[in-house]
Amino acid sequence: MTNPAGPPPMGGGDGEQRRLKLLAVTACPTGIAHTYMAAEKLAQAAESRGIGMKVETQGSIGAENILGDNDVRTADGVIVAADKDVDLSRFAGKRVLRVGVAEGIRHPERLIEQVRSAPVYEPGSAAAASAAGGGRERSVTYKALMNGVSYMIPFVVVGGLLIAVSLSLGGHADPSGGLVIPKGSFWMDVNNIGVIGFTLMVPILSGYIAYAIGDRPALVPGMIGGWIANTGSLYGSKAGAGFIGAIVTGFLAGYLVLWIKKFRVPKFVQPIMPIIVIPIVATTVLGMFFIYVIGKPISWVFEHLTSWLSGMTGTSAILLGAILGLMIAFDMGGPVNKTAFLFGAGLIATGNQTVMGMCAAAIPVMPLGQGLASLIRKRLYTEQERETGLASLFMGCFGISEGAIPFAAARPAQVIPANMLGGAVAGAVAGVAGVKDAVPHGGPIVAVLGAVSGVPMFFVAVVFGTVVTALTTVTLVDMSERRRRGAPVAVVGVVGAEPALVPAGVAVSSAGSDARAGVSTQTVGGSMLPTSGSVSVSGPAPEAEPAESAESGDDVLSGYLTQQTVKVRLDAQEKEAAIREMAELLARSGKVADADELVRAALRREEQGTTGLGEEIAIPHAKTDAVTAPVVGFARSAEGVEWGSLDGTKARLVFVIAVPEAAAGDEHLRILALLSRKLMDAGFRERLLAAGDEQAVLGVLSEIR
Repeated sequence: MTNPAGPPPMGGGDGEQRRLKLLAVTACPTGIAHTYMAAEKLAQAAESRGIGMKVETQGSIGAENILGDNDVRTADGVIVAADKDVDLSRFAGKRVLRVGVAEGIRHPERLIEQVRSAPVYEPGSAAAASAAGGGRERSVTYKALMNGVSYMIPFVVVGGLLIAVSLSLGGHADPSGGLVIPKGSFWMDVNNIGVIGFTLMVPILSGYIAYAIGDRPALVPGMIGGWIANTGSLYGSKAGAGFIGAIVTGFLAGYLVLWIKKFRVPKFVQPIMPIIVIPIVATTVLGMFFIYVIGKPISWVFEHLTSWLSGMTGTSAILLGAILGLMIAFDMGGPVNKTAFLFGAGLIATGNQTVMGMCAAAIPVMPLGQGLASLIRKRLYTEQERETGLASLFMGCFGISEGAIPFAAARPAQVIPANMLGGAVAGAVAGVAGVKDAVPHGGPIVAVLGAVSGVPMFFVAVVFGTVVTALTTVTLVDMSERRRRGAPVAVVGVVGAEPALVPAGVAVSSAGSDARAGVSTQTVGGSMLPTSGSVSVSGPAPEAEPAESAESGDDVLSGYLTQQTVKVRLDAQEKEAAIREMAELLARSGKVADADELVRAALRREEQGTTGLGEEIAIPHAKTDAVTAPVVGFARSAEGVEWGSLDGTKARLVFVIAVPEAAAGDEHLRILALLSRKLMDAGFRERLLAAGDEQAVLGVLSEIR
């Protein structure tokens, strides 16, 4: 068992001074270059002070250079520079300092000093210390919510796409049952698998919200609570509480577990508390509370909304359509959504198909609108969210409104109002146009299969609603971004913003990398940035061996960068001209099929956010089939090119990376990982600036391994 740490020991038992040993964990939700940069900066700061340090890096592809039990046992302190949830239980009894990942880049020396007096971490305690004056974490609430969303997204995507595929290839319109897939068919089996994914989506969201708050003992009560919330029959409701109910049960489970942990119990009971006592007690209490206390109001709301809607059947078509659209868009599968849907579906049997027509037009607006928003303002979204956006567009075409849930759960204050406004517009337009739907289902698929009358106006309603939702979403999210940039906040446990490289040495808000969490940095990496890496420093690093000849640089960055793609003097004076000149440089390799398209692709990337990193560095890049194979170029500007870097420096060291779409995988991530780490070395940058010709430049660049 690890003993609690006292003041960092500075002497050994034999009277000789013992070298201080620190550990660090750097992590980012998207695992972008922040992970590498923070690790490298911490390692350099430790090395300069003669302190031993091992850094574990975490990202979406997993952890590397993992800290072992022996590392922890002999460590004098631990720095956790992370913008995502990191398991601290293994550091029990050690001094632990927690900050945002940006603090690891900006102030590594300060963190090394602060960790020496950080409080000893004990499981169940409030939290590890945070650095004063910077790197302050986001609230536990925000971190927990983002943790749940990140685990939920794969279930939404897999379940939704399987259902959509099964409906499109195996379903047909049936007035009595919506889109029907023949029982016992292959596509029914595919549909059932997708339904399982959707069914698990809500408990996963709830469980991992709880996990982020109460650690492992909260996972089971959170998941079971989420299942109960989504199963209306358990508390007398025709519809479950959906993802909103899951958020509620997740937080209740997490904080309930934290409360139970505070109770003092006999020592012989302590070992079974986290695996038996706490999960059983928390699950039982939460389940009963939801069924008997929270569930009853949900059932009441469902019944009274249905009665209220029944009294509105003779009212204005515009008003009724807008109200139904608002309800459909509010909770996407929850009691309000289900009330509107079942109201419309029930009227089909009476011959009134107009009400279902209003609902059918509103149903796809949320996933289509959120998917469109992720395309038109990419910089506001992480790579994972942009991929989810594409899946959301596909699900929207098949009337699967749950495709928008990850966006609503991540940004409820911005997304839900935008969804409701778009849904109301779609419902109102369909109501005015008298659109009818003969089956209890929605989305473009029902029109394609012939279940809708008034097809042109149906699509007009869907398009209007989708555009309104998308524009409202990006407006509200962008406004939120601008407000957050005005205050220094740190990001912890988020799904992440569009991948970005924080300019080294630049004073930014201590927020790490999440665009929606208010980081003032501009995105640089897009999906091309790495997700994790590792740095281990146990003593002074050996000097890099100089290259013996130009040939020694032939395999720089796996041979993607050669003497052909190196230029010691960049002639261009402004960014667009520089990018064009760099494209011409890459063309020397014979791997560029269309230089003009390569330039356009790189400029499109610049529109999302500057690729100027600061420290006189820029790394423009593009994923485009304008190149036939991965290729890297380097050029040096004597005067510097204005690149919009946040530290105000002009770019003198310019790297360009181009990869074809089909090859945009781990290899270019590795390239960026190597570059982002090595470019943090001031000596390396100085050697690049001092190199006299292409051969000398290659000799310096050959240090990148």
